[in-house]
Amino acid sequence: MKIKILGAGIGGLSTAIALRKNGFNVEVYERHECRSDIGAGIVCWPNASFVLDQLGLLSDIAKHSGLPTTMNRRSSEGEELGMLNLLDLNEKMGYSSFSILRLDLMRVLESHAKKLGVEIKYGNRIEKLVSSKAGYTGIFLDNGNIEHADAIIGADGRMSSVTREFVKGENTPVYQGFINWIGVYKSRNPIFHDIQVTDYWGVGKRFGIVPVSSTIAYWAGGVSSSTLDEKDPQNYQSDLLSLFRNWPSPIEALIRETHLANINKLYVHDHNPMERWHKDNALVIGDAAHAALPTSGQGACQALEDAWHLANLFKKYEDDLESIYNKFTEHRFSKTTGITMGARQLASSLFNTDPGYCVQRNKKSIGTDYEAVVSGMATGWSSGLPIGV
Repeated sequence: MKIKILGAGIGGLSTAIALRKNGFNVEVYERHECRSDIGAGIVCWPNASFVLDQLGLLSDIAKHSGLPTTMNRRSSEGEELGMLNLLDLNEKMGYSSFSILRLDLMRVLESHAKKLGVEIKYGNRIEKLVSSKAGYTGIFLDNGNIEHADAIIGADGRMSSVTREFVKGENTPVYQGFINWIGVYKSRNPIFHDIQVTDYWGVGKRFGIVPVSSTIAYWAGGVSSSTLDEKDPQNYQSDLLSLFRNWPSPIEALIRETHLANINKLYVHDHNPMERWHKDNALVIGDAAHAALPTSGQGACQALEDAWHLANLFKKYEDDLESIYNKFTEHRFSKTTGITMGARQLASSLFNTDPGYCVQRNKKSIGTDYEAVVSGMATGWSSGLPIGV
C-alpha cells in the first residue's frame, strides 16, 4: 500500500515512522522548505513516552530532555496553590515524563524517519484534495502536479488543514479568547536547580515555566484578549514586561533575557470535535482531527498516540482502509474529545477576568486533593493504551 502523509510535524513524522516500521511505503509532504521548529517545547507525559519507546525513539529523546518532578501552582503574588507529584504520576503510568524543546524533538523524529528511508518532500504545498469517481482522492499541489495514493493521512495542523477541509467541508478553527507568547530561555549559568514545572495564575493571565535542564527552559505567557491584533515582534518583550510586571521571580528576568528571535506570539485556537475523521481514502489525525488548547498539555502526546494506534490498525487490517479508518476513529474520538473539552474548561478558568472569581478559584486550588488529581490524570491518559495500574 502506498501511503502519503500531508504534514511533517510531530503527528506526521511519528506516523511515518510507525508505519514504516510496520513495512509500509510512506512519503511525507511538507509545505515548509525545511523542518519546522515552530513552538517552544512540550512535556512528553508517560502516555507519549510509551509511544516513543514503542517507536524506538525514547533513548534519543531522553538525551535532550529534563525529568520534571513536580508541577507547582502559584498565584501571581507568589502564594502556593498546590503541587502535583509527577513522580507519582510516572509510577502509576509506568513511564517517565520528559520536558523537551520542540526543536530537539523534531530533530529526533526527522532523523529517525530518514534512517528508515522515509522520503520527506519539503517545499510541497498542497492546494486542495479532490474526490474522484473511483473514490481515490487527488492531491493537487501548488506547482500544478496531481498526486495519488492508496491512503492519504492529513497531519496538516489546526489552522489551515487542507485535509480537514476536504473531510468536513470547512476548516474554521475556533478562537478561544486568549493570546500566548511562547519563548525559549537559555542561560550561561545554572539557574534551575530542580526540574520543576511552575504555573502562575493571575486575573485573566497565566505564566508557565518548564525547565529542560539547569540552564534551559521554555515558557508561555497567556493573556485574555477578545481581539486579534497585528503581530509586531519588536514589541513582544516590552508587551510582556508590561503585562507581567511585578509577578514573582524569575518571570521578568526570563522575559527580559530571552532572545527576541526565540519569542513567538500565538492567538490560540482549537476545533470543535467532529465525529467523522475520514472521507474516501483520506483521514485526518493530530491537530487536524482533534486540536486541543495548550492547557490540555496533551496536544503532541495525542498526536503520538494517533501514530501508534493507526500503524497498528494498518498492520492488522492491511488493505481494508474503511475498517482501518472507522476503527481508528472509534479508538480515538472519545479520549481526544474529553481532552479538548477539558482544556477549554481549564482555559476559561485561567483566563477569567473577574477578580472575585479568581480569588475563589485559587482558594479551591489550595483545597484540592492533588493525590486524587494525579490518579485521575494517570487513569485518563492511560486510557486506550497497555500501560498504567
